[in-house]
Amino acid sequence: MTMIQALRSALNVMMERDDNVIVYGQDVGYFGGVFRVTEGLQAKYGKSRCFDAPISEAGIVGTAVGMGAYGLRPVVEIQFADYFYPATDQIVSEAARLRHRSAGDFSAPITIRMPCGGGIFGGQTHSQSPEAFFTHVCGLRTVMPSNPYDAKGLLISSIENNDPVIFLEPKRLYNGPFDGHHDKPVTPWSKHALGEVPEGYYTVPLDKASVFRPGSAVTVLAYGTMVWVAQAAAEETGIDAEVIDLRSLWPLDLATIVESVKKTGRCVVVHEATRTSGFGAELVSLVQEHCFFHLEAPVERVTGWDTPYPHAQEWDYFPGPDRVGAALRKVMESV
Repeated sequence: MTMIQALRSALNVMMERDDNVIVYGQDVGYFGGVFRVTEGLQAKYGKSRCFDAPISEAGIVGTAVGMGAYGLRPVVEIQFADYFYPATDQIVSEAARLRHRSAGDFSAPITIRMPCGGGIFGGQTHSQSPEAFFTHVCGLRTVMPSNPYDAKGLLISSIENNDPVIFLEPKRLYNGPFDGHHDKPVTPWSKHALGEVPEGYYTVPLDKASVFRPGSAVTVLAYGTMVWVAQAAAEETGIDAEVIDLRSLWPLDLATIVESVKKTGRCVVVHEATRTSGFGAELVSLVQEHCFFHLEAPVERVTGWDTPYPHAQEWDYFPGPDRVGAALRKVMESV
C-alpha cells in the first residue's frame, strides 16, 4: 500500500468497527479528499458518517470537540497543515483542556489529520511543518509517521485514544520513500517492505519510537521524511549511524533516545521545520540533560532555515542528505 492507501484502510477499519467514528473536512466526502485519502468512504458509509465541511477550520475542529464530548470519535482533516491557524483556539483552549477543565467528566477523543511538509513545490502556504506548536500544548498528542505500515497502525491507535491527537502526514511520503535526492526517480511503496500493510486491524503504540537503522557510531533523531534522509546520509557517508524514528513526538519515547545516545556517545537531530524553537531544540536539551556524561561531541542540529518555505529555492531550504552528512562527519571528527 501507499501511505494514502494505508491511511484510507485505517479509516475504513475503524469506521467498520465503531459506528461512533465519523470523518469530515473540506472535500473529504464526495471528492475523497485533495490527496484521495478518504476516497470511497462516503459511498460505503453514507453522508452522515463521511461528509464535506465548509471552509472553516475553526468550525471543523470546534464541532469535533463537541461531538467528542458527546461520545463520537471524529476524524477531521485540515486540508494542509498550513491552514490549522484559524482553528488554534479550538485546538488549544478547548480540545486540549477539556478533560482538565471538566475534572474528567468530558474528553475530546478527536483525531485531526494534517498533511504537512515540503518537497512538492507547494511554496510557503502548502509546505509548513508546524509540529512544535502542538508539542508545546499540554493535553495534545502529536504523531508523524514515516511509512505506510506505521501510518495505518498509528492512525488506528489515534482514533481509539481518548486524547485529542494531531496526526501529521508528510506529503512527500504519500507515494513512496524520499531520501532527499529530488533529481532521482521515486521508488514506489510497492517496492518497499514497509509498503506491505495488513488489510485488517492492528495498532502501533503512540508513545514508542522505532530503531529504524541500527548503528553504533552516532545517533540520529528524526521523524517523518527526515528518517529517510538520515538513512541516506548514513549510507552515503559510510558512518555507522543509528537512526531513531520518533513516530510520536509527544508523548516522547525518551528511554529509546537515551539508550541509543548512551551507546553511541554522539547525536544529530534532524527536522524539516524552521530551526529556531523547532522541536529539535527540545530534543537537544533532553539529550544534554540525560546523556551529558556520555557525549563525546556537542549535539548537532540540521533543520530548515528561519524563513518562509521558498518555492523557487525549495532544495536549498530542504535538509537533504548532504547537510545531514556534513553534520555526521562533524560529530565524528570532534574529540
